Amino acid sequence: MAGTRKSPRKEVRRPVWAEVSLGALAQNLEAIRKYVNPPHEKRKAPRKILSIVKGNGYGHGGPEVAKALEKAGSDWFGVTCTDEGIAVRQNGVRNPILVLTSFVPGEESRLVEHDLTAVIHRCEQLELLNRAAARRGGKKRVPFHLKIDTGMNRLGVSSTDMDCFARQLGKCKHLQLTGIFSHFASSEVFTNTAVGQQTREQEERFYAALERLRALGIDPGIVHLANSAAIVTRPETWADMVRPGAILYGYHPGYDPPEKREEAEARLPLKLVMSLRARIISIRTVPAGAGVGYNATFVAKRPSRIGVLAAGYGDGIHRSLGNRGSVLLRGKLAPIVGIISMDVTMIDVTEIEGAEIGDVATIHGTDGARSLPANQVARSIGTVTSDLLCAVDQRVPRLYFP
Repeated sequence: MAGTRKSPRKEVRRPVWAEVSLGALAQNLEAIRKYVNPPHEKRKAPRKILSIVKGNGYGHGGPEVAKALEKAGSDWFGVTCTDEGIAVRQNGVRNPILVLTSFVPGEESRLVEHDLTAVIHRCEQLELLNRAAARRGGKKRVPFHLKIDTGMNRLGVSSTDMDCFARQLGKCKHLQLTGIFSHFASSEVFTNTAVGQQTREQEERFYAALERLRALGIDPGIVHLANSAAIVTRPETWADMVRPGAILYGYHPGYDPPEKREEAEARLPLKLVMSLRARIISIRTVPAGAGVGYNATFVAKRPSRIGVLAAGYGDGIHRSLGNRGSVLLRGKLAPIVGIISMDVTMIDVTEIEGAEIGDVATIHGTDGARSLPANQVARSIGTVTSDLLCAVDQRVPRLYFP
């Protein structure tokens, strides 16, 4: 029973931790690989997988999950910035690492030094990267990927600026374009609206830009488009490589209309990888009419037993869950009461028979036969799954299991 679970660590630590199943992670990767490489399809080479490990691996521990994913067969990795890429590289990962948000002036030498693949999203970045490549010396050219803005209007060279890009690239003798990609803004939306049509429009712009580059004599290298939602529901976007993010960690995106989610879950079953847990460190009985926590936003309507968890919003329990969310305790849901503090959270254990100090509560994840998935918790407070996963703070120990 969860309430009598032994401490997961021999040394004394603050009783909050995240359990990460590397076995579930590897199974999800393999399921994705098989899904995007159906046996009936005739291809010269199987599609590659670029595993997204940015945001500290969606809160799971970026360097650690990257190492496990490489062992399980991931071809590439995606990080946000140079520092994330270096941390992954220093953990022994040897496969290519793509720095998705590129670099700021002054970082380009570190990218080259640590064998990270830069993303070019502005033409003027080419000269900076070319200089860094020249300083490195040697005959081997430094690889990079080109990001094309196809309508998200965030990052990327405009899909209509391929001639300008080609002219700039022609001046950079130390660089080699080895990949081209874009990012979908609404691949999870299937409604008959302008947003619902956006993915198709982005595809059209992308392939027009790609054909223009080829017409200019430029080999684009690896072509990749599909994020998690597109991987599951839009096979026409799979190209040469796909970029799974949330689905690697066991979560399908929220679809519009919602019925699409059930369809997606049936197409690609996934396993939850992380469970966030904390122990009860105090229980007190409060009388009817007594307030609990800051500003007494919860007032007991009856004599109640209130447990205090050794975790708060500073650890990754979303503050919006106060008086709205629940945790799993002894196989049942225990309501979160009062305002969530930075370091502690109060729960009502009145209905949890036998609840005692030391019991383990699961904030999100699995507990025996029961689960409280992070996407379910996220929907209840109007946010997205990755918001909750990435919120799990660095001070929370990650315990990795096969």
